[in-house]
This record gives sequence, C-alpha cells and structure tokens, in this order.
Amino acid sequence: RTRRLVKMTRTALIVSTARTGLAKSFRGGFNNTHGAVLAGHAIKHAISKAGIDPAKVEDVLLGCGMPEGATGMNVARNAALWAGCPVTTSGTTINRFCSSGLQAIAMAAHSIIVDGVPCAVGGGVDSISLVQQKAFDPKSGVVESSLLSHPVHKALWMPMIDTADLVAERYGVSRERQDEYSLISQQRTAEAQKKGLFDDEIVPLPTKMLVKDKETGKVKSIL
Repeated sequence: RTRRLVKMTRTALIVSTARTGLAKSFRGGFNNTHGAVLAGHAIKHAISKAGIDPAKVEDVLLGCGMPEGATGMNVARNAALWAGCPVTTSGTTINRFCSSGLQAIAMAAHSIIVDGVPCAVGGGVDSISLVQQKAFDPKSGVVESSLLSHPVHKALWMPMIDTADLVAERYGVSRERQDEYSLISQQRTAEAQKKGLFDDEIVPLPTKMLVKDKETGKVKSIL
C-alpha cells in the first residue's frame, strides 16, 4: 500500500499598516509620551483598518532597541492591552537594536506560517526622549566593566554617531556627499507629503509635550 504525502503551505499576508508621525527627540511632540501609548495607538488603528475583532489577534510582537524604562516591562504586551486587545492576547518584545522592528515582523510571519497562529501584529517602538539619557547614565549599571575593557567588545556601548563616523571614514563617504543625500531625502519627503502619499499610513496622535523655558528653566506641559 502506498501513501501520498500532501504538503500544506501557509502564507503570511500583511493586511494593514499604521504608524505615528515622527518628532524630534527631547524637544518634540512625543517627548513625554509613553512607549505603550505610541505603539498601542498604531496597533489600535492597524486592527481597525483591517476590520477584525481585536480578540482575534493572538500575539503582538514588537521590536525595541532599548526595552527599558518607558519602553520596558514587555512593552509589546502593554501596547496590545492599550490598543484594546483582550488579556488573552500575548505580547513579545524583541531586541536586535536597529533591526528590532524588522525582526519582529519576520517572527510574526513565522508564527503564522509555522505555528499556525491565525493573526499576529508585528512592528517596532522606541522612545529616545524618555529612555536614552537614563539608560546611558553611568549610575544605571548599563555598562559591564570586563566587556567595556575588552579591545573589541567595548564597541557594544558605542554611540551611533561614533559608528557613523567610522563607517564614513572606512568607506570614504565625505561630509559633502552626506549633506547632498540628506537634502535629497528631505526633498523627497516633502514632495511625498505634498502628494499625500503618507496619509493612509500615518495616524495622528494627540499628546502633551514638555517645554522648557530657556530663561527661567521651568518646564511646563502643553497640548
């Protein structure tokens, strides 16, 4: 007797997307907005645009380059609940630094294709304003002394600006070329905004930002 094996193939599809706008770090509109709010707002609108019941979302996977402070305590789970998902929706926070969000999307697709998850959310969130300064405070204990003293491993704590300088020097990328490309990028962004190409993906988020008076040093919250 012969048996025929039938290979069943599942496909993961991206059915909707949503993101907040961008703002300056420390002095921008999101300088006092919790990570769960930033991500939760985007998740809530992505679910709404997909036209599905939030309860159908089995898992929320979020990449986070600095998963501590306002983006800590499993921010993916917190964002899922903020977005209106029930407590039955799981949350997983993933750290691969600058590729954290991309890794989260890949893992969300994997969970659908391999694990049979019916619906998952993949994305990313970070808050430089609320996390970065505190995280790199010497008193925070973020640095491990033996790794920091290693001739190679000390680069684990290298700031991105130093990395950028090394890359520019190694590959001969001049300041002029960088400035030229930056200008082109800004022009493309302005043209895309003018044409409304981002309208469908950006979901505005009302916030309260902190503003410091340069003369008095007083900080106040404004809408």
